[in-house]
Amino acid sequence: MKQLLSIKDLHSRYGRIEVLHGVSAEVGKGKVVALIGANGAGKTTLMRTISGVQPVTGGSIEFEGQSLKGISAHARVKLGIAQVPEGRHIFTPLPVEDNLAIGTWTLDRDARADKSRMEWVYDAFPILYEKRKIVAGSLSGGQQQMLAIGRALMAQPRLLLLDEPSMGLAPIIVTQIFDVLRKLKDEGMTILIVEQNANAALAFADHAYVMETGTIALEGPAKTIAADPRVRESYLGI
Repeated sequence: MKQLLSIKDLHSRYGRIEVLHGVSAEVGKGKVVALIGANGAGKTTLMRTISGVQPVTGGSIEFEGQSLKGISAHARVKLGIAQVPEGRHIFTPLPVEDNLAIGTWTLDRDARADKSRMEWVYDAFPILYEKRKIVAGSLSGGQQQMLAIGRALMAQPRLLLLDEPSMGLAPIIVTQIFDVLRKLKDEGMTILIVEQNANAALAFADHAYVMETGTIALEGPAKTIAADPRVRESYLGI
């Protein structure tokens, strides 16, 4: 299987405190990989190192065989890596449609002029079309999460990083979001997802990694990880 993303012996720290201690992981092209673990395990830090907003202090990250060392966060978006961060971080004073348009800023002029991706986002999340002229800050939490995902998709990514997409959302909204993610999967989108809802993540993913205190504790096919007694007891509530 061709690896789109390859992480080897990755280390990262906040000041003097090292958070990632030699993490190695791979994401195959066209696959969905879930990253699960307790709070503080280093999942978000790993996502931030991939997107380039958190510095790497050791090890390597390669995307499509190219080292990401020295490549800025915005340049990584242009390469095809888009992140939906925990907390959404949308531009609340701007209308929904402007938030979506911001997602295209790394694309060339012709790609920015192509409206088909925005049409796809509106088809996936009809409420965003209904509220396209409304300031984003007036949206509900679930609608803001849809907007954050839609903005990332506007960049036409080859790797979509999702950090806690269901956090704090009502079950019906979580179902809607995962329905859209399954459409993306069916279209061949490569996805790395951090998700507090381990049941949903493992049911959605092809492969999974379990993080504990900055290291990879377990990894394997998502179905195998879901059946592991340690995972079932610690993360699935079984």
